[in-house]
Amino acid sequence: MVTSRAQVVIIAGCLIFLGLGLTLYKAFNLGFPLWPGQYQDVWTVESKASFRPLTDSSVEVELTLPEMLAGWTSLDEHFASSGFGFSILDDRADTSLTQATRRARWTRQSLDRPTTLYYKMQLHRASDNSSLPDFPILNPVQPLLEPDQQAAMQRLVTKLDEKSSDIESFTSLLIQEFLRDSPDQDTLFLMESYREEPLTVIMDALAYRGIPAHQVRGIFLEDGRRRQTLSSLIEIYDNNSWSIFNPDNGNRGLPDNFFIWQRGDGTILNVVGGRNSSLEFALVSNSLPAKTVVGMGHRSDEVDFLDFSIYALPVEQQGIFKGLLLIPVAALVVVFMRILVGVRTSGTFMPVLIALAFIQTTLVVGLLIFLSLVGIGLWIRSYLSALNLLLVARVAAVIIVVILLMAVLAIASYKLGLDQALTVTFFPTVIVAWTIERMSILWEEEGGQEVLIQGGGSLVVAVMAYLAMSTQIVEHLTFNFPELMLSLLGVILLLGKYTGFRLSELYRFRDLAAK
Repeated sequence: MVTSRAQVVIIAGCLIFLGLGLTLYKAFNLGFPLWPGQYQDVWTVESKASFRPLTDSSVEVELTLPEMLAGWTSLDEHFASSGFGFSILDDRADTSLTQATRRARWTRQSLDRPTTLYYKMQLHRASDNSSLPDFPILNPVQPLLEPDQQAAMQRLVTKLDEKSSDIESFTSLLIQEFLRDSPDQDTLFLMESYREEPLTVIMDALAYRGIPAHQVRGIFLEDGRRRQTLSSLIEIYDNNSWSIFNPDNGNRGLPDNFFIWQRGDGTILNVVGGRNSSLEFALVSNSLPAKTVVGMGHRSDEVDFLDFSIYALPVEQQGIFKGLLLIPVAALVVVFMRILVGVRTSGTFMPVLIALAFIQTTLVVGLLIFLSLVGIGLWIRSYLSALNLLLVARVAAVIIVVILLMAVLAIASYKLGLDQALTVTFFPTVIVAWTIERMSILWEEEGGQEVLIQGGGSLVVAVMAYLAMSTQIVEHLTFNFPELMLSLLGVILLLGKYTGFRLSELYRFRDLAAK
């Protein structure tokens, strides 16, 4: 009869060789790079146009497609139009139009349920040239203002004219005026009377001043972002050239991570026969050669059967899996440290969750936040223990206290200008509360020394897991070769049958070994 140890060795060996075999097949036969240096950063951007149809009405949806500007190049694009008629309208060759566009159109005779239409593209930065082509110059249309609004606008423009030397300096001062913590009475009155975001007031002020300007709408490329909406920059014309300003901070120039979707004041999403329409974006950055990306949609069924990549998933799910696929690496670190090294931790896989929080907060900031939460939480927990509460009520009280501490820390950090500390929300609230509860009970039963040993061990393992997960080669391999998870599973199964001495035990009994 085959023993359990032999079964584990056989299963683990099969898993390890299967994972490595599939990885080598993808690397040598499908062109997936094994080393991060062999690829370019490729962004996958997916737009989701959602709406609710009107009763007994045909549906027509038009989505303006982006132009490749500022050095960006499109590698591939896909449209999801199941059950819809689909076409692409391209009027860029029409010289009579002041703003020609390329649009995707979905049509359907009738629809009885909420629907989401997808457009996905893959692009990369082919050059660092951020210059933009010429754009039609249109005379600004004076805004329609009430008498009191016009008086306030006139005073504001006159005041800024006196402080500025040219159109660019006027625009910069105008944006800074709306970013001030304590704007003057005219600015405050305009914002309150418009009852809209400051960008609308700024655009009207530029038009009132006679400055040709329009919005540049696009998305900030941030890896793993989901449900992102369009952002707007301001482009003004001065001295035979266009200049871009960021209305959120007043900076001049096109941000490096800003992808332009539309330049000008046109409608990006137009829905006829629907209501409550919205446009959201999901983003994920991948490390893949351009030729591989282009050829992904044209592989045979046999290749698709053996290719375990997750590129076919929606981008939102790709971003989620990009983080989830790092968890087995952290689990391997925990297994190695607990079984072979003998490090004691507070909870078996609590260090994995802490390491995931560190990825979002950065290591140093994450350590400071975690130590602050646990330290203050232990002090409050010691008071709760004196009230003799039941376990469930006590843990629930600690959860509420932890959330309040997070809110206080976030508010204090924001007031002090420490933006990194705002990432406190990435810490798993229930896990932090349960850690405080476990450490408090451990303190009462074993003393403060055991709390320091297990708490310190948890942080050491969490830091090692964070360092492993944040390594570029690890991120690259786990996302592009998820079949390696089979090999990791095989290694963990082998470690699970280890019954020898741990490194900490060898150090503990070193005197006996010397004899």
